[in-house]
Amino acid sequence: MSTQDSVETERKYDADLETPLPAFVDITGVERVADPADHQLEAVYFDTDGLTLAKHRITLRRRTGGTDSGWHLKLPADRDTRVEIHAPLGQPEAVPEELAERLLVFTRGEELRPVARIHTRRTLHRLHGSEDVTLADFADDHVTAETLHPMQLERKWREWEFELVHGDKDLFESAERVLSVAGASPSGHASKLARAFGTAWPSAVPTPPKARPKGSAGDAVVAYIAAQIAEITALDSGVRQGADDAVHGMRSAARRLRSALSAYGKLFDAEAGDQLKAELKWLTKVLGKARDAEVLRDRIGELLNDQPDGVVPASAATRINAELEEAFNSGYRGMLRSLGTKRYFRLLDALEKFRDEPPTRPRAGKKARPVTAKLAAKAIKRVRRSQKAATREAGAQHDMALHQIRKDAKRLRHAAEALQDVHGKPAAKLARRAQKIQKILGEHQDSVVSRSVLLRLANDMGGPVEDSSPYGPLLAAEEQRAADSEARYEKLAKKKRLNPL
Repeated sequence: MSTQDSVETERKYDADLETPLPAFVDITGVERVADPADHQLEAVYFDTDGLTLAKHRITLRRRTGGTDSGWHLKLPADRDTRVEIHAPLGQPEAVPEELAERLLVFTRGEELRPVARIHTRRTLHRLHGSEDVTLADFADDHVTAETLHPMQLERKWREWEFELVHGDKDLFESAERVLSVAGASPSGHASKLARAFGTAWPSAVPTPPKARPKGSAGDAVVAYIAAQIAEITALDSGVRQGADDAVHGMRSAARRLRSALSAYGKLFDAEAGDQLKAELKWLTKVLGKARDAEVLRDRIGELLNDQPDGVVPASAATRINAELEEAFNSGYRGMLRSLGTKRYFRLLDALEKFRDEPPTRPRAGKKARPVTAKLAAKAIKRVRRSQKAATREAGAQHDMALHQIRKDAKRLRHAAEALQDVHGKPAAKLARRAQKIQKILGEHQDSVVSRSVLLRLANDMGGPVEDSSPYGPLLAAEEQRAADSEARYEKLAKKKRLNPL
């Protein structure tokens, strides 16, 4: 089954049964109105027992009639815009798997069931501009709605929908004036489903506090945590569908969460923070198996492509590619299994509870700037200690020490990012410098991992690993990459200091 994504930009208006139709040609840019078309629309709406989708202002329905019969999943984007995903009609009460999968991050294993049935008698007026371009669709809807769960209610009303087709958002303002003259008013409900439920419509998920320079330290960190939770939520369906960079993005958000909880943990209850960090570590590991295999596959694939013809025999290249591809596929399958488990869903619940009811300590209520600057300074000292320790190591231990610097720099970068709304440019500058260290030493670590894989493959063949071996040129190239990245790091470490906020 295939789905189709589109963007819906519309506004809704309340109208009485006696309200006359507006003068469409008075809307700026409208030159012609097509003959009206009548449709009978029947829609069944689905949600969990607790109306989880409604709380996130998400709509899932199966609609028959009109020009777009099928399953419709609507996800909020901004004030007037929603992303709409279509799927074929299929079976009446069997939510298409592709749509259900997109919603797992919200439903978390709960069953989707019919919660409302809405019948709409629609008269559609298509509004055309110059060169007969369709600007917008105006729908005059007479609605009969029946809620099925958790209570049974029946309501009837009339409403208008003004949906942009090729017109821009400026058209809304002119249309609103004309519709107001006709007697309509902006709807007090975001959707037909919300109006059907009336006072039983659940409150939306609360908006977390915003970080402010003169606000509290707790609010600043919680705002950053909330942004990372939103990122995980937004990327979840892309991860499941194999979208480009979705796994990388979700793992980065999970790492940012861990970094924030580590750097600013003294603002919150220790036990709650430690539990979240442990589970986030599990999630990053789950995501990392697929992501690391993907990076390694692409990296060694690039090395192979850079070799002159005949240097690496086809048999060796085939073996390398097959193993790396299998490692990626295995990691991806394991990741998908983990993202369907109760453990993952419990982590999402725990993150949202932390966001909505942060277990703060008294220190979190103090002004953000002095408190967070002091805590960020500890993250800087951590990097400096790792840098000093690396100078005392050699060989494999030196590689491990460089990797530790990278991890500490990443933690510092995330800690600084969390404070950009509080400390402004100094925090942004600190984050950039930490990111440079992280990036350079990330390349070094990728080289270390790549060499270990190539050495294992070479040893599996038996005999010494020499330049004449199929793996010799690849190993030599990786060793050079590692040396180059370490040299760049040394130069950067001498030139750029990590200054406290």
